Amino acid sequence: MDDAEFERLYGRWEPRTPDDVRDLFDDYPGVWWVAGGWSLQAFTGIERHHEDIDPGILRDELPLLRAHVKGRLDLWGASSGALKPVASDDPADLLEGCGQLWARRSAAEPWEYDILLGPGTRQEWQYKRDTSIRMPMRRALWERDGIRYLQPEIQLLYKAKGLREKDRADFDATLPFLDARRREWLAGVLEQTLPRHPWLDRLS
Repeated sequence: MDDAEFERLYGRWEPRTPDDVRDLFDDYPGVWWVAGGWSLQAFTGIERHHEDIDPGILRDELPLLRAHVKGRLDLWGASSGALKPVASDDPADLLEGCGQLWARRSAAEPWEYDILLGPGTRQEWQYKRDTSIRMPMRRALWERDGIRYLQPEIQLLYKAKGLREKDRADFDATLPFLDARRREWLAGVLEQTLPRHPWLDRLS
């Protein structure tokens, strides 16, 4: 559906920035980060259009998030076009296949954050589509100005499956900034998960 139809059905989104995410997670006791296009922009310095912002947390730390935003934001589980209020600390009570939470102050106000739920632990990042792909959490995230971002090679792995126009543009913009170690890692996990991917030739 186009943007106008999406907004008619689900409501509008309020633009938010990484600075807003940092403020939202101030004093949050769990692990959090900024993913998506904002993480690539922060790494490369190349500005791009953003439709929303994607903070990420560990799925098992849902109780910490609910306690942290209580009284400030309502959380809704989102999956395959369906939305359901988050009324429990148990991730098992979310919609089937739910991998993200939409957050807003009330039904009368716009959505503010699309919070991604990731597997893994405080010590270890795991790829949600293949949890055998792992990295120490201290390496999976990097920080600037008090904002934690997902490493660019990890973000490109997430983008590789969709290959939307904006995903290709993000790869083209980010590739020149990747050193040999990052390129080698991304090539290795693409060989494992998407062995005929068109980015492989450019990473070699």
